[in-house]
Amino acid sequence: MKRYALLWPLCLLGLNACHATEAATIDLASASPAAHVTLAQVQRTGSAEHASDGVMQQRYAFQPSAQPQITIAPGDGKTWEWTGKGELRLRVQNAMPWAVTLNLDIDSGAGAQHLHATVGLPAGPAQTVVLPLHAESPRGEGMQAPPPMPFDDRGQLTLLATTVQGAVDLRQVGAIRLSMPTPQAAQTLLLGRVDTAAGEATLHDTYAGIVDRYGQFTRAQWPEKITDDAALRAAHAAEQSALAKAPDKLAGMDNYGGRLDVHNLTATGWFHAQKANGCWQLVTPDGHAFFSLGVNAVVADGGRSYVEGREFMFKDLPPTSGAWSPFYGSGDSRQPDQGASQGIGYNHGRWFDFYAANLYRVDGDPWMDAWRTRTLNRLRDWGFNTVGNWSDASLGRAHRVPYTRPINIAGDYANVSAGYDYWGRMPDPFDPRFVQATERAVANASRDVHDDPWLLGYFADNELAWAGVGPQGRWGLALGTLRGDAKSPAKQAFIAMLRKKYVEPETLASAWGMALGSWDALNVTAFAAPVPNESHPAIAADYSAWLRRYADTYFRTVAEAIHRHDTHHLFLGGRFAVNTPEAVAACAQYCDVVSFNVYADLPQHGFDAAAMHQLDKPVLISEFHFGSADRGPFGKGVVSVYTEQQRGEAYAKFVAAAAADTHIVGAHWFEYVDQPVTGRLLDGENSHIGLVGITDIPFGGFVEAVRAANRQVSSPR
Repeated sequence: MKRYALLWPLCLLGLNACHATEAATIDLASASPAAHVTLAQVQRTGSAEHASDGVMQQRYAFQPSAQPQITIAPGDGKTWEWTGKGELRLRVQNAMPWAVTLNLDIDSGAGAQHLHATVGLPAGPAQTVVLPLHAESPRGEGMQAPPPMPFDDRGQLTLLATTVQGAVDLRQVGAIRLSMPTPQAAQTLLLGRVDTAAGEATLHDTYAGIVDRYGQFTRAQWPEKITDDAALRAAHAAEQSALAKAPDKLAGMDNYGGRLDVHNLTATGWFHAQKANGCWQLVTPDGHAFFSLGVNAVVADGGRSYVEGREFMFKDLPPTSGAWSPFYGSGDSRQPDQGASQGIGYNHGRWFDFYAANLYRVDGDPWMDAWRTRTLNRLRDWGFNTVGNWSDASLGRAHRVPYTRPINIAGDYANVSAGYDYWGRMPDPFDPRFVQATERAVANASRDVHDDPWLLGYFADNELAWAGVGPQGRWGLALGTLRGDAKSPAKQAFIAMLRKKYVEPETLASAWGMALGSWDALNVTAFAAPVPNESHPAIAADYSAWLRRYADTYFRTVAEAIHRHDTHHLFLGGRFAVNTPEAVAACAQYCDVVSFNVYADLPQHGFDAAAMHQLDKPVLISEFHFGSADRGPFGKGVVSVYTEQQRGEAYAKFVAAAAADTHIVGAHWFEYVDQPVTGRLLDGENSHIGLVGITDIPFGGFVEAVRAANRQVSSPR
């Protein structure tokens, strides 16, 4: 496609190559002679036309190519002076019947500095796209997902670029570029004015007043949304009436939720895993088959979100004194070594617990006891038979639903970076302080439950960084060990293993294809270890052996501590997210069940099912979920669908596939309550992934689908 250059008046830009003091406008709908506009693989079609509000717009067709773009630049080799400007504004309308992706870029300093954003333009009426003139993200506002766009900003349809990367020198702006990433067919936009504005009014307005007094998103409606206290109490009363009619136990099930129609299983008085009839089964204390259908994070404090410094986001926050004071608190979730919390703004100070406050609105002072009773009634009625990880301990002590216990191993022990480190660096299991910390953690976790037959078992830690990122991620823990501090216990153990195998440093150097004059040269902080390659297969072999020894040491240490403190209950593994074959094999050796947090459409797509069949060990899916953005919170979770109905369909498909697998013995949903609109304290997650909303109202259609699916896979045939 031929390039076209249109010269339009620069001084009409408040973008201002002529150094005018008044803000003005460039109009992509007019053909007035003089700022430099270049079209590359873009066609200007037809004549200017009026939008429904009377504003003039011009059609531009972005042609199928690698990156069709419009470049707007000052003439005569000058640059724009934007000092004091806070946002770029573009009038645009998507002329296609589907959403279109538009890239916005600003260059300065002869292109040395660059600001970039990508926005999705929905089909529909004209709107103003606003680009903040600095790096910006929802994480900076304290949440992981932004409010839906566009939004009605005082009668103007506005779409803020909520994620902006890079930086520009506002004293010398050289170009504005509008482009599309590789359209497969011509995509037409109607473009109008381009201008700048001082301040950050649009950014403020995007987040202003987005949460009501109940913790709900203010700019949307959905069936379970609450309008006032009377409606909240009425919804709960109607549900309570329905729950009161539900049977406490299904026919053909034992007290723990085990099926009476599966035979050849052993009763030991405790939950255990057994292979019978070619299938792995969890078995209840009474000796009956038990497919664990659980829910994680069944707690009453999941509605906490920071309010300090961003009070403008919340409408009608209750007073900090009087009856509402127990629902306020303060804290600090900053974790410098944890990738999950990096870049999260508003991450300390005063918070408010919207979920607990709503429970108080419903039940008054005894709200906690009322919540526990209601929650257990719900779980049983919805077909769940396990209280999953990180849940209120009182729910397990009620002995109505079996439960699990987390072992959180914390302490002042050494650690190793695998390069992923989303939840922090890996514990160093070769450090004696780790062994001591494990002993303390297991003792605390098992102290009041080691003789309780309702306990299913223990999880140790969660989503440890067994691997790094990228194509060489499998070796991240080995590379990180050698890169670590010279005094690292893990590093010393790795070097000792290499010395035993190779004896002489020159032998290792030859096998790894590197220079190594002495063993001391390996034992230095920040040693640059070689990446495995085809020319030196010994590197991968040695790294693999180290990964297995590392994982063996970790899982053996935890397993031995559990067996010392509790001889009855299952070790349910470490809740793998990223993993390596070596770590999984070690877990299979020392754990009773191998647990995976699986975020995929089907359980078998989230872990190496063939490898687990070969290891012949039972598997528990310790986390999964499906989220959508049509019930308030902005995020769709890790695995997203478009609608609430599709959440139910995806749930049913997932648990059916899990139950049909001869090695999978359960699946646990994450999580019970929706995350706060403005982000949870830990890391700003704010997704609609709950069974109930922030008002504790169940999502009716989804819960009905869950109930049907649960009973289909766990009830006697």
